[in-house]
Amino acid sequence: MLVHICCSVDSHFFLERLKREFPDEELVGFFYDPNIHPYSEYRLRLLDVQRSCKKLGIPLIEGEYDYESWLQAVRGLENEPEKGERCMVCFDKRLKVAAKKAKELGHQRYTTTLLVSPLKSQEQLKRSGAEVDKELGTQFVFVDYRSGGGTQEQARVTKEEQLYRQDYCGCLFGLSQQRAKQEVIMDEMIEPVTRQILPGSIQERLELYTERMELEENEIEYRILRHRFLNYRLLRGFVRVEKQVVPSYITLYSLLRRDYAKARVEFEADGVAYANRDEIRVIDLQKLNSTLGTRFENVKELYFQGLSFTQELSLRQSVGLGECDLSPLIVLDKIPQRFEIYIHATTYKDVREKLLRMDNA
Repeated sequence: MLVHICCSVDSHFFLERLKREFPDEELVGFFYDPNIHPYSEYRLRLLDVQRSCKKLGIPLIEGEYDYESWLQAVRGLENEPEKGERCMVCFDKRLKVAAKKAKELGHQRYTTTLLVSPLKSQEQLKRSGAEVDKELGTQFVFVDYRSGGGTQEQARVTKEEQLYRQDYCGCLFGLSQQRAKQEVIMDEMIEPVTRQILPGSIQERLELYTERMELEENEIEYRILRHRFLNYRLLRGFVRVEKQVVPSYITLYSLLRRDYAKARVEFEADGVAYANRDEIRVIDLQKLNSTLGTRFENVKELYFQGLSFTQELSLRQSVGLGECDLSPLIVLDKIPQRFEIYIHATTYKDVREKLLRMDNA
């Protein structure tokens, strides 16, 4: 039986149940999810599914990430709600590809881990499977592992196995609707030009879950801990000197009262310029390089190469800004006497994951 897999949270519990109820069946996992966006999130979910299938001893095949064809399939249905027509089209596409893969491998039967997701309609999935079977002559295996305490058991397995618990289905349109209801930004869609690994980002989680696989390979015990923190995203910003935009680097947690300010430098001390507006502090590239031990030749190079999150916090601390300070710190090639600055940024409560090694290393 080929098992279409959407994520490890659904698949690990689902595959365990299938192995018990179909002991004579050869199970093959098939990860086909072109609906997942962005691609970094797709890679993260695939990584955790690979780990899960390895632990369960089930071979896994990765399908094509044909995101463009998925977008074409759901065109015009972008505003459909969860469990609406867009989801039906998405199921049709994924189950049809899964059924074709099953036939290619010599399997007549196939199923999907979507059946166990409490956010998905089992009736929609059943109808979609029936339509695919009518066309291809395959057999969709419908199982209900949610009822009878199944959802609670799934939650227990997820916690015990320390699986990656995503908080959206993967679909861009579903995500936008979900974040709009929550009245928070879609930070999943934000990636800096510098490719800096931002706290609480998909890229940070991808690094974390890659590291945890290395720990497991070396038989090192660990725990994945979650904690709440104040997150920050810079959405847009620039600095103008004499009406010309100049290269600038706006550090994390820099906020203005009204997004825009005209400022002048009141005094300088130890390489730091203090402006008369919004507690703005400005340093030049020489100050940054001497503080961090870097060798950037100009701010444009700094902008495209970027600093790590830790480096930015260290830089802010070096000019007297603590972890709770939201005063702007700007890096320029040289400190001007007067300037205009625009910072459109947001702070928000978020949850971040960290690895705790249990070997005291």
